[in-house]
Amino acid sequence: MTGADGGEAAARRAVETTWRMDSARIVAALARYTGDLALAEDVASEALTEALVAWPRDGVPRDPTAWLLTTGRRRAIDAFRRRSGRDERYATLGRDLPEGGAHAGGSLVADEDPDLLWDPDVIPDDRLALIFTACHPVLSTQARVALTLRVVGGLSSEEIARAFLVPTPTVQARITRAKKTLAAARVPFEVPPEADRPERVGSVLQVVYLIFTEGSSATSGDDWMRADLAREAVRLARVLARLLPDEPEVAGLLALLELTAARFPARTRPDGSPVLLADQDRSRWDVGAIRRGRAALRRAVVVGRGLGPYGLQAAIAEQHAVARSVEDTDWERVVLLYEALGQVAPSPVVELNRAVAVSMASGPAAALPLVDDLVAREVLSGSYLLPSVRGELLARLGRTDEARAELALAARLCGNARERGVLEGKAAAL
Repeated sequence: MTGADGGEAAARRAVETTWRMDSARIVAALARYTGDLALAEDVASEALTEALVAWPRDGVPRDPTAWLLTTGRRRAIDAFRRRSGRDERYATLGRDLPEGGAHAGGSLVADEDPDLLWDPDVIPDDRLALIFTACHPVLSTQARVALTLRVVGGLSSEEIARAFLVPTPTVQARITRAKKTLAAARVPFEVPPEADRPERVGSVLQVVYLIFTEGSSATSGDDWMRADLAREAVRLARVLARLLPDEPEVAGLLALLELTAARFPARTRPDGSPVLLADQDRSRWDVGAIRRGRAALRRAVVVGRGLGPYGLQAAIAEQHAVARSVEDTDWERVVLLYEALGQVAPSPVVELNRAVAVSMASGPAAALPLVDDLVAREVLSGSYLLPSVRGELLARLGRTDEARAELALAARLCGNARERGVLEGKAAAL
């Protein structure tokens, strides 16, 4: 590689690193100044594109983030000029920019303030406002996930598409529709008022949880898990925990994600094939993540009046994290925690997981009626989870033919190739 080529590569890495680290702050600051999230995201992307051309040519600016902010703001001013000339909004946006300063593609000039677009004291509100806006309940779940990964996580449409195994145009369309929906609904770029906070926090946590769940247990495709996607969710949860330190469920979600992600190093073999919990080498679990998860769980207990749904799931994950083996796990406590979870967040999946815990604490004969009740109620129809658990219980009871049929059904319903292979292997072994 020549010196020029090396310099260009270094400049491109600087662009990518800056965007990865500060894209949320950049978009949030631009949204605060323009009052328009769609415009802010568009001009931030334009600034990123300009940086990819200018930095290899002119060198990396002394303050890369400020360069992107200034360029983005100039692009916003250009957009408003095109829309309506020098109206009051344009004048407000342009009041701090020198008329004779560097053009948008150039470096920051000496008389420009590198902190032009943000005050460090208000950054948390900007980032919170961005997160709350991207996760607004007016949007569909798919749109909230895509928009959050785009404007908060800084992922490209191509990266989001690869993570969820959908075409890039599908992701782009979701993001475009989301921004149009926010504009049509006149959703303000702000941290919601106190009265609306619980519902809005719940929407944010749901998005982060869904991103993590898809990363840790991929619903489709050839990979057992998508660790990069799950790690992005953990990063988002850490940001939320810093911005909302007194929200117990934020701490609970962070605890759940850290404790679950701690098992990632032992969940797959070098070839990507799954390693189930009972067979994992627990010495490979991430001790640092376990410590962080347990600390977050303690925080959830301290600031809350009892654990919520995410906190209770974290408490269950903690029981696995501290046990030396599956057999050494305090299954009686896990059953109690699932019973509590069923009270605050009832769902068929919680009932099914409680049945699994009961089978470990009291044996498969005690758990099978609980699973059969779910079958009789015709819940989780179309899901591989129910026949998978029922097949395991029947196998442990020696009812081999029935178990094989259930596991074969679970394999047919399973959308993930790796997990389907596990189920087919279990059926064949019987």
